[in-house]
Amino acid sequence: MTDDADKTPWYAAGLRFGCLCCGRCCAGPGAGYVWVTAEEIAAIAGHLGVSLEQIHQTYVRRVGDQWSLRERSDNRDCLFLSPPGPAGRVCSIYAVRPAQCRTWPFWPDNLRGPDSWTYVGARCGGINHGELFSLQEIQARRDATHE
Repeated sequence: MTDDADKTPWYAAGLRFGCLCCGRCCAGPGAGYVWVTAEEIAAIAGHLGVSLEQIHQTYVRRVGDQWSLRERSDNRDCLFLSPPGPAGRVCSIYAVRPAQCRTWPFWPDNLRGPDSWTYVGARCGGINHGELFSLQEIQARRDATHE
């Protein structure tokens, strides 16, 4: 019997991804979760120049025993995603964005198989375009997620 760790991943030759700044990864229409750690919450507070209390009141919500960034109630977009503009849609906390955001699209669910990658590519136009990420880069990003 072969352990999954011994198998060569389907993406062993690498995968291409180039962010188009479309914001679809951060936008509704469905509700979702952007998990954040206490350290990431503190970094966001420092970046915005607000207190932890203000962050907890305005920008994060408790989901079970975890924290998630809040979404806009009208369209389910992340509160930190800008409206569409000439530069696309940008994140106002990009420099301190959570690991879940930094590791997109190399999440375990998206890497489950070629069909999963193709499925998420229908929403994200940057998938299969742009920079070629090596197996090692993909695995490092995958392993850094806490989705």
